[in-house]
Amino acid sequence: MIDNTNKKRISYRDALHDGLREALQQDPRVFLLGEDVGRYGGTYAVSKNLLDEFGPERIRDTPLSELAFVGMGIGAALGGMRPIVEVMTVNFSLLALDQIINTAAIYHHMSGGQFSVPLVIRMSTGAGRQVAAQHSNSFEGWFAHIPGIKILAPATIDDARHMLAAALADPDPVLLFEHAALYNMEGELPADGSVDIKSAKVRRAGTDVALITYGGSLPKALQAAEALAQENISAEVLDLRVLRPLDTGAIVASVRKCHRAVVIDEGWRSGSLSAEVMARIMEQAFFDLDAPVARVCAEEVPIPYARHLEEAALPQPEKIITAVKALLGESA
Repeated sequence: MIDNTNKKRISYRDALHDGLREALQQDPRVFLLGEDVGRYGGTYAVSKNLLDEFGPERIRDTPLSELAFVGMGIGAALGGMRPIVEVMTVNFSLLALDQIINTAAIYHHMSGGQFSVPLVIRMSTGAGRQVAAQHSNSFEGWFAHIPGIKILAPATIDDARHMLAAALADPDPVLLFEHAALYNMEGELPADGSVDIKSAKVRRAGTDVALITYGGSLPKALQAAEALAQENISAEVLDLRVLRPLDTGAIVASVRKCHRAVVIDEGWRSGSLSAEVMARIMEQAFFDLDAPVARVCAEEVPIPYARHLEEAALPQPEKIITAVKALLGESA
């Protein structure tokens, strides 16, 4: 008999909500600011009811100006607070690039180590919900290019629940990318769970091929691995979780174990995070490969609105399976 007494079933959205509520309860320096985070309860209902519990001083609705309220968060962090800034979608973070990249990311360096910016920025990312090209992008790979910030991509209930606490404890800016297609996902949450924000994690062990992914593509990689198992192909699924700094050791370990790799990335292929992962494999595990590294990315088009076109543009389990079988065929 399986003992589930130390687990509870919860949604990804509720896990994020509980992590946010706990942070507010435990540290009076923590406050949330962003568009519609208060009375509306957050665009994705992550901050629902928190205004009633903590009041408008700590749950602050802001004007529609990402440049302004991200700057407010930076100033509050420099002043000793622990702000959590919610940017509605990753697309809107482009309006605050100067604040994130040209201020928050480099302030510690530019001050000669005198100041840190303990700022957490949360935002939804990804496609798959028919909200068209202006609200469906995956720009986390862009931000992973920037020194001075950490980039997190929680894709499990446990990570959604606990990554925020680790991010708030970090002295430097941390960006959390919550895939919008995961908000309704449900799973079991261990009562005593905790996570770090430096390590990748093997979500399914395997021996024939390493499927390396993160965020909204993790469930698809796991589906592909399950289907491949029915054909006696053992796929290991590695969840990167932390996109900067990348856990290169975990990537190399999976490649050396499986000798083949497919990188799955919802970003576009050109200049993508998948390209960086492939480069690190070639630099550090080339002689462990039995076949060229493959990747499954979004098609090089603005994400379509029509459902059948959107699905065709994104990585899917079937595409992953096809890529794996091509690798096995090439190495036979």
